Amino acid sequence: MTAAVDGALVDMMAAVFAGHREKHPPTTIVRRDPDLWRQLDELGLVRLTGNEQNGGSGATWFEAAELLTAAVGHGVRIPLAEHDLLACWLLDATGMPVGDAVRTVCVLDKRGAATQVPWAASADRVVLVWRSNGQHRVADVARETLAITPGFNLIGEPRDTVDADLAAADGAPVGLALITQLRLKSGLVRSIQVCAALDRILQLCIEHVTARAQFGRPLAKFQAVQNLVSDIATEAALARAATEAALSASVAGHWSGPDLGLRVAVARSCAGHAASVVVRNAHQVHGAIGTTREHRLHEFTRAALAWRSEFGSVRYWDEQVTDAALYASAGGLWSLITG
Repeated sequence: MTAAVDGALVDMMAAVFAGHREKHPPTTIVRRDPDLWRQLDELGLVRLTGNEQNGGSGATWFEAAELLTAAVGHGVRIPLAEHDLLACWLLDATGMPVGDAVRTVCVLDKRGAATQVPWAASADRVVLVWRSNGQHRVADVARETLAITPGFNLIGEPRDTVDADLAAADGAPVGLALITQLRLKSGLVRSIQVCAALDRILQLCIEHVTARAQFGRPLAKFQAVQNLVSDIATEAALARAATEAALSASVAGHWSGPDLGLRVAVARSCAGHAASVVVRNAHQVHGAIGTTREHRLHEFTRAALAWRSEFGSVRYWDEQVTDAALYASAGGLWSLITG
């Protein structure tokens, strides 16, 4: 995504997920596959962006974006982003040991509770983040020490409720800058995944309208269908352009900079609104066949709708964009937009 990534690496990622998907059809409830995780670990993909001195592969977010895109494109659900880009990154940043455990990250409220935590019930350890006495803290705890109520999102991925005893938690203090980075990284992760789903939806639509005929000619020859597909392509391209801009700025600025929050907010806003148009049009293009469980369309339309509301709703990110524009005022709005 944006930066040149080794083509052989991209092909290898795609081959791994394609091979897994061929042997493992989708299920209503998603669980982490230990065999796939082991394979990815052996290939150095589980901790793709981790520090090499701590057992990581030392890659960048560009390679990580390609990995996430490959997984989404083949309909494989696995906590690569939560483990590598969020939880293990946070441990590396705070100087805590990482090891081989599978992790996710959980931001607690003042009562020590959190909802919609991705993959908590199936992780080995959970990296907790909370605020206490005016300071943020981070702790790496075993899953068994937490009260976890399993839950699921729209596509059956684990989204659990977590309750922790903050009085017994021994967390390391961290600065606000690191917490801000966590928020932006979490937001951008979902934007990358939504974009990958939208691109796959576009591909399915093009395949459908070129292969299927109606009234003696392909669906692609009908102007109404062309308009629907062109809108899908436009919205998907806009979302991807905004996401790539945010990703490039993040990597170039080492996840800091005065306008980075705006760039991520724009990416999330564009991806969120694009999902509405793309999902609606895609199901119109496919008609009744697109609503069947046997057809793959729903794997990606439901995923886009589920992910766009995680780590901040569409409304939340819209408000971030609006606040930035209002703060800039008329005099600074153009420079804010153009960077």
